[in-house]
Amino acid sequence: MRSLPFGRLSALAALVVTLGLGACAAGPANQNKSGAKADSGLDRVERLALTASRCWFKSGDPAFARYSLAPELSSFSGRPRFLLVPRGQLEARPLLVVEAQPGSAEVAVYGPLMNEALASRIDTDITRWRAGAKTCSA
Repeated sequence: MRSLPFGRLSALAALVVTLGLGACAAGPANQNKSGAKADSGLDRVERLALTASRCWFKSGDPAFARYSLAPELSSFSGRPRFLLVPRGQLEARPLLVVEAQPGSAEVAVYGPLMNEALASRIDTDITRWRAGAKTCSA
């Protein structure tokens, strides 16, 4: 095996580094042709779950004190979702399901809590967050 002179070796190393950095600058593979990142159901539900966690639970909101958030972003159903369950009972039957709809920008929100007084608050918050708001209250 023949060795390269030091100058050529450094030029080759610089080229490899430049190409590698160029590939990193190209961005993730899930960008569309306009350069905007494609929104997947997983992305959408993850954003909703993070905002719900911050606004409903980490803020100490008393309306949600009886519940826990259980994310299922990689559920067996193929539909990313998060659940509200009785506090401390992550394996309990869900009281609320917020789920991405495959092939659609829609998010389904259903469960027994949607028949309670808290339903209008949940619906208002989820609708606002889906529209891109990051605030906890209207």
